[in-house]
Amino acid sequence: MKYIASILLLVCATATAEIYKWVDKNGKTHFSDKKPAHLEAEEVKLRVNSFKHVSYEVLGPEEEKPAKTRDEVVMYSTEWCGYCKKARNYFQKNNIPFKEYDIEKSSKAKKEYDSLGGRGVPLIKYGKKLMNGFSIEGFEKFYNNEAKKNSRIIR
Repeated sequence: MKYIASILLLVCATATAEIYKWVDKNGKTHFSDKKPAHLEAEEVKLRVNSFKHVSYEVLGPEEEKPAKTRDEVVMYSTEWCGYCKKARNYFQKNNIPFKEYDIEKSSKAKKEYDSLGGRGVPLIKYGKKLMNGFSIEGFEKFYNNEAKKNSRIIR
């Protein structure tokens, strides 16, 4: 029983790991999961999740913002997100035009992301549809279905 309790304690401790940020005497910024003993460090609060599974949503008329990007692929991302990188590489390799907005570097992008109900990255918008997360198969179905829908509307 003590063995199981020890394992549970260890798992819980790693699940609540903290990240610390500090600047050294040369002005270089450092990040670590261990607080430096001899320097003052700030605890960094991480708030953005990376989606592990793909899900889809349809936007209502009031959520169709920004209007100028309605018919193009728009990805709200972060620099550190592996799924964002996978999506970016896929778009580039397949010549899919897209705009990317880093929600940690742009307050305007973060506001748009929040207005769309963003809960994790990547958040991909095309037409009136949102894709939470990324998989090649899921994106192809998402993109091709919306492209067919748009082509019927134009004719």
